[in-house]
Amino acid sequence: MGRMDGKVAVVTGAASGIGAATTDRFREEGAIVIGWDLDGAEVDLDVRDEDAVRGAFADVVAAHGRLDAVVHAAGVAGGGPAHLVPVEEWDRVISINLTGTFVVGKHAVAVMLGQDVVDGERGSIVNIASVEGLAGTEGGSSYNAAKGGVVILTKNMAIDFGRSAIRVNAVCPGFIDTPMLRGVFEMEGMGPIQDDIAAAHQLGRLGRPEEIAASCLFLCSSDASFVTGVSLPVDGGYTAGHRHGVSELMGLA
Repeated sequence: MGRMDGKVAVVTGAASGIGAATTDRFREEGAIVIGWDLDGAEVDLDVRDEDAVRGAFADVVAAHGRLDAVVHAAGVAGGGPAHLVPVEEWDRVISINLTGTFVVGKHAVAVMLGQDVVDGERGSIVNIASVEGLAGTEGGSSYNAAKGGVVILTKNMAIDFGRSAIRVNAVCPGFIDTPMLRGVFEMEGMGPIQDDIAAAHQLGRLGRPEEIAASCLFLCSSDASFVTGVSLPVDGGYTAGHRHGVSELMGLA
């Protein structure tokens, strides 16, 4: 018996990376999953397109009767020091990563508010934020600002809709080995920086998409029935603190 048996879920950014891994894991756990992405998923759409998002949710309900879970994983990389970021690039990153989260969340909630409570809730939403939404990173600017906005938006939605039996949480991944991150690491001069970033995780490595999918499964399952408004770091210890070599002096590896 799966942890999502009979649940109807939408996963955005489902064509690759965290979204694809979450889609696979939810299906393994018994869910009916409809994947959305710009290309390569069951439904092709831009999460910034409000009419398309509204219509796609209506299609889910028409086909399956309700909406139990949404994992919003669609996003893009971007950034740079603020004085070098064109306004157009800022707008692109903010609109996809933050406005897209708002649009998807807005219409997911609208659907969930209109349906019956089942097993104590009307639905669960998980937004994929980032450790870069919890703390700054060099050159983060637009990406960090967007993901920080996702963290606060998630908390606000948890407050607004908790008493309507809708849970809203965020997962804040560390640096995860996805096509998006590999694209960043392929930029000139990024080799040594990649090694430093991996070492900044206390487990000494990058994360895997399926590890983020597992946290999304927990937050959408009944195991998390008393969890809402959380921004959960799944980051191999990246936000735990810093190493400066003292452990080695005390005989630790």
